[in-house]
Amino acid sequence: MIKVVFISPDGLTQHECNAEIGDTLLDVAQNNDIDIEGACEGNMACSTCHVIVEDAWFGKLPSPKLEENEMLDLAPGLCATSRLGCQIILAEAHDGLVVKLPKETANAGAW
Repeated sequence: MIKVVFISPDGLTQHECNAEIGDTLLDVAQNNDIDIEGACEGNMACSTCHVIVEDAWFGKLPSPKLEENEMLDLAPGLCATSRLGCQIILAEAHDGLVVKLPKETANAGAW
């Protein structure tokens, strides 16, 4: 079991979640009522699970594949450390991972 921290788009609220090794970040968010849509159910056919990885953690994740980068191009609020939550598969080395939800999203939910 590891911990993952989600930060609200305004940066004021943090939600620490327990996660299992092998879970995707999208799974952890959805299992903990974090507002990440994941409209394609993790099939990398949309950008509704867009997250912004904290700078200190970005280099500790495997590099995104070409297909992920292409989907990220569709995400509003894209930045240098943007990733799709469905493509981040958690490992023991990710204990303490911190991600922020973007201010702009392709989904209609609210934090």
